Parts: sequence; structure tokens; C-alpha cells
Amino acid sequence: MPCARALFAGHQLRCTRQRLAIYESLRQCTTHPTAEELYRLVRPGAGRLSLATVYNTLEALCDAGLCRRLLATHGCCRYDADTSDHLHLRFRDSGEIRDVPADLGLRLLDGLPQPVVEEIERRLGVRIDGINIQLLASAIDRG
Repeated sequence: MPCARALFAGHQLRCTRQRLAIYESLRQCTTHPTAEELYRLVRPGAGRLSLATVYNTLEALCDAGLCRRLLATHGCCRYDADTSDHLHLRFRDSGEIRDVPADLGLRLLDGLPQPVVEEIERRLGVRIDGINIQLLASAIDRG
């Protein structure tokens, strides 16, 4: 994966120490954090960092296509630096989001009937250039 400095330059984003810390932490994070969670994660090593800076940085990263905002059904938005097509599993009770293992996600996407996708395009007069699937789950008590 390219270094953050090169990505920022390629997307005409100003490269500050705080932006680098936020983006690198988000890239390494697998929990799809909220802005507040990311702030708590980054703050100890980032010196003078405000929550507003985290929100502004996340907005700039989303606008540049370097991360995506995952809208919440309840609570705060969560963020993901993995902008590739992949599936998410969202827990109804906590709002936590996890990535579906890539091999299983690909099997599900590959199983979508192409004629149905083409009919959706035809009937709605659109061109589908990506598919975003979110699975909703409830935790199972295995105790």
C-alpha cells in the first residue's frame, strides 16, 4: 500500500503531522471507529489534537476518496480506510461494524444474478458501478 504522504500528494491534500497520524491510525484500525474513538486512539501520540481536527480530517479524507463514511442506523458514523469493494457486518445492538472475510464476501457478490442487476439498470435508467452490501446481525449468546 502506498505511503500516506504520497496518497495525500496525489489527492492534493495538505500533509500535516495530525492528518498523517489520523489517517495511519484509521488504516491500521479494523474496528471501523467513530470520530470520537479515533480521537481517543490518536490523541496520546499526536500532541495538540482537537476533536474538531479529527472531524475535519475525516471529512477531507472522505472527500478525497481515501476513506469512507459508514452511516449509522443509530449513534455516530463510523469510518473505513479500506475503500475497496467489500462487505460489512453491522451489529444491531452496538452499532459495531466488522468486515466480512474477503473470500466469503466475494462468494456472495459473485452469486448476485447479473440479469437482475441489468434489469435494475434498465428499469431505473441508471448504470450500477458498484454494489454495497451490509449484513445486519444480532449477537448470539453461545453460553
